[in-house]
Amino acid sequence: MNTSTQPPPSRSEHAERSADLLWGAVSVSDEGTATELVLGLLDGGTDPESVLLDVIARVQARVGEEWAAARMTVAQEHAATAINDRAVAAVSVHSAARVTATRGRITVACVDGEWHGLPARLLAEVLKLRGWQVDYLGAQVPTRHLIAHLHGTRADAVALSSSIATRLPTAHAAITACQAIGVPVLVGGAAFGPGGVHAKTLGADAWAPDARTAADHLARGRLPLPEPDHQQFDDLPHLADQEYTMVDRNSASLVRSVYTALEDAFPGMRSYDDLQRERTAEDLAHIVEFLATALYLDDEELFTGFITWTAQILVARGVPDRSLPPTLDLLAHELKDFPRAVRILRAGTRSITTAPFTAARNIA
Repeated sequence: MNTSTQPPPSRSEHAERSADLLWGAVSVSDEGTATELVLGLLDGGTDPESVLLDVIARVQARVGEEWAAARMTVAQEHAATAINDRAVAAVSVHSAARVTATRGRITVACVDGEWHGLPARLLAEVLKLRGWQVDYLGAQVPTRHLIAHLHGTRADAVALSSSIATRLPTAHAAITACQAIGVPVLVGGAAFGPGGVHAKTLGADAWAPDARTAADHLARGRLPLPEPDHQQFDDLPHLADQEYTMVDRNSASLVRSVYTALEDAFPGMRSYDDLQRERTAEDLAHIVEFLATALYLDDEELFTGFITWTAQILVARGVPDRSLPPTLDLLAHELKDFPRAVRILRAGTRSITTAPFTAARNIA
């Protein structure tokens, strides 16, 4: 009799199958099944770090992709994220995750205004598994409270997370403040750009693209102590032209002016209902906010990437993106005396008039 047996799945195949199962539970808001699955993996001997990063984090990335493609509402995305967060909590209290702290002390926090707390939470749990004593401060941590906490502890480093690029000016202030009291800063999150390009610009002591890489980096040795006289202006001398300051301070009036003029520039807006008008105002506010951030960093690509993503989101939702070029033109007119702003806005217009959009991608 001929018999054949399938070889056992590899670790990556096992993680992928587990992530698919967890997605099945998370996507229908089945918290009970999601928690049972995670605990079952741990009981079965799956490494806790793998459960966190190869299963839960993979599912969370898919949540973002589904929202961007308009296959998941904001409410569904929030519910899924909450279930994933509770799955992380289940891992953290499991006996397999109990590790004695032997390495040192790390503070993990999100920058002020950053409410995507799950990436930082995942890093905190991975660092605990690697033997660090971790102070996890959560999302939206004001810089003054972060510094007050550091004064009361002996942290070897701070790990700061940010997913949204518009939080980078605030992140810069936090990085500089931590360094001023002698605490080196490792940063991570999509906000810092491909390859961590903005981490270098903002003077961070280290950057990591994900929790596993961050933990590996910290395991190799202590981060070097920062220069005591590091000043924010030293990193970004172009801020002397005051364009960022003026756009940031006058963002509300810019939004109002452009919104008022947009109805004439884009006649289709006249048929919008109240909800569509509200969303248009929100979109305008986001555009101005990203423009200000691009001015802060003097990074044209940050803005063009956001505008391209916005166009893709609109297409995914069945909304015409034809309103974007006139919006940028109106902003350029309002800011005609600001050469860097005009240059960035013109680049944004080129980016959405020369490329087709077929699917949304995640910029978080």
